[in-house]
Amino acid sequence: MKTVVDKANTRGYANHGWLKTHHTFSFANYYNPKRVHFGMLRVLNDDSVAPGEGFDTHPHKNMEVISIPLKGYLRHGDSIRNSEVITPGDIQVMSAGTGIFHSEFNDSGEEQLDFLQIWVFPREENTEPHYKSYDIRPVLKKNELGLMIAPDGSAPASINQDAWFSMGTLDAGLVKEYKLHSKKNGVYLFVIEGEVEVANTVLSKRDGAGFWDTDSIAIEVLKHATVLLMEVPME
Repeated sequence: MKTVVDKANTRGYANHGWLKTHHTFSFANYYNPKRVHFGMLRVLNDDSVAPGEGFDTHPHKNMEVISIPLKGYLRHGDSIRNSEVITPGDIQVMSAGTGIFHSEFNDSGEEQLDFLQIWVFPREENTEPHYKSYDIRPVLKKNELGLMIAPDGSAPASINQDAWFSMGTLDAGLVKEYKLHSKKNGVYLFVIEGEVEVANTVLSKRDGAGFWDTDSIAIEVLKHATVLLMEVPME
């Protein structure tokens, strides 16, 4: 098994006043040649947006964009006439394809918005753009790794890539095995809260680690934890 570990305090960071953001992979003004992507996983941004603020309308092309609210209310608008607000328990998936413009704002005038923005390289380029949100609460069962994105219809959402995303909140003392779906894939684990150990490596809040050339990983929960697993092709 091959591994890469990205500790929380080694991520790129930017403070724009209204936005405080950490970048696991190279993004905007943060560039680390050793940390550009993990297989088809290109961006993992940990964003905190001030009340009433947000990202004005901007373009995306040929990228799968997944937004996962952790706290607060995320308002989305785009050039294909979608407009809605999502909150923890929802996710949104945008397939940019040939091109799409969108905006993301904190819909609350009082509460901070925390969310993860994730970009994945697409399986096919120049497809028709689309957007959809999904309620993932039914798959988020206590002490389970709930599958929320899959290419085969086995999860609420799918993207234009052979990718599987799972998330779970796990009690201390548990050991959860995650089996990869293909030998060509790797899995990137991001610790949202808590502390786990994988392959003799302790991972704490906002640490990330990638694992590949393996059939499975075992996640030992050291402290009550919420984890996100992103399985993607490595090439």
